[in-house]
Amino acid sequence: MARKVDQNQAPVIDALAEHQRLERYGFTPPAHRQGRVVDPRVLEVLGGQSFKADVVASSGLDDRKSSNGYLSKAEELLAAAVGADQAFFSTCGSSLSVKAAILAVTRGEGSS
Repeated sequence: MARKVDQNQAPVIDALAEHQRLERYGFTPPAHRQGRVVDPRVLEVLGGQSFKADVVASSGLDDRKSSNGYLSKAEELLAAAVGADQAFFSTCGSSLSVKAAILAVTRGEGSS
């Protein structure tokens, strides 16, 4: 039976908006510091917002050890939207996510 959840929620977007409103500054990657040290030519082409939104979870949003609940709520919303028991977001970049997907599909067979 599908769970009923309010799909109008956007917990990660809300967390990013709050992060920006508070003008938080983390001492973690990515090194461009939400656009503060990006070459002005790059900002002109890509815009500053792309850098302001590029924050790691542990610099103030959420992570699996220090949870404000943003990611878990968003994962719950996704699972309900697609009819899954659980959903997980990657917060560690694409390389590890691809490896995890391959291991899940192959059940680790043939890995060394």
